[in-house]
Amino acid sequence: MSQIYLTEVALRDGSHVVAHQFSSEQVRYVTKQLSEAGVPYIEVTHGDGLGGSSLQYGFSKEHDIALIRAAAEVAGDSKITVLLIPGIGTIHHLKEAYEAGARVVRVATHVTEADVSKQHIETAKALGMEAFGFLMMSHSASPEKVLEQALLMESYGADAVYVTDSAGAMLPSDVQNRIRLLRAHLNIEIGFHAHNNLSLAVANTLVAIQEGATRIDGSICCLGAGAGNTQTEVLVAVLNRMGIETGIDLYQILDLADYVRANILPHPQDITTGSLVMGYAGVYSSFLRHANIAAEKVGVDARDILVELGKLNVVGGQEDTIIEVAQKIAQQKVGSA
Repeated sequence: MSQIYLTEVALRDGSHVVAHQFSSEQVRYVTKQLSEAGVPYIEVTHGDGLGGSSLQYGFSKEHDIALIRAAAEVAGDSKITVLLIPGIGTIHHLKEAYEAGARVVRVATHVTEADVSKQHIETAKALGMEAFGFLMMSHSASPEKVLEQALLMESYGADAVYVTDSAGAMLPSDVQNRIRLLRAHLNIEIGFHAHNNLSLAVANTLVAIQEGATRIDGSICCLGAGAGNTQTEVLVAVLNRMGIETGIDLYQILDLADYVRANILPHPQDITTGSLVMGYAGVYSSFLRHANIAAEKVGVDARDILVELGKLNVVGGQEDTIIEVAQKIAQQKVGSA
């Protein structure tokens, strides 16, 4: 089996859990420990990527360029990675990140909008960075559509393309179908990013590896949006048991997990009712708060709102739809009374 490369996402996806309040000192400490444990890629940005610190997405305690610089100073052989969502992050942000020490970018788009990644991938390659495509909400498109979009990213020069289960909605068969099809048609590496809303993150990651994915994501203590991501320390232990080489020292990762649990994690990363329903419905974790507000306003169940949003394949940026759906459900209740 090919070498498996893990990207640790706690300092990016985990930023959602701490309301984007990571300090340079925390980032420096965690990065140093991850590097010494042999983690090859460490992602550091605002939870919504470069340029995410804003009124809309939440202000960071420190500018993400400062956090990237702090990480790069102690990263050793590990490569500092950044996430960039076109429309939030810009070419200017990407160049700033490179100057601060980032050497890898994951350009993230909705699964049907890979075309907006072209200039960002091309710019990253011109800078000498590794550039990966990151197809968010991959559960919401057919395997054939995912392949179509992945091929676009490959044509722009991406070194790998990730199937991204942003809502934690995928079943193992969903992962298998998508990774297998991409592996059969792409000439670049395949990656997989999981969320644990249905308690399937580790299982789905193993399926992805078995189908040919060589780039996988993990997060210490499951630190990530929703119910978190694939738990790094668990995944490393399982892969060790399976004889799959990652080059990561399990005991050092376990020691770091103890530190994160005691000093960073604000609460246990459980699968709450809200997280579970988001995975069941297949919607972004950011929708939960808006659905709860709309439900209280019009007197309906937030879970019904989330399920209906999932049926409509609503994506980030369409939050205005939430109140419309809530009102529709309320009208239906009145009509059936």
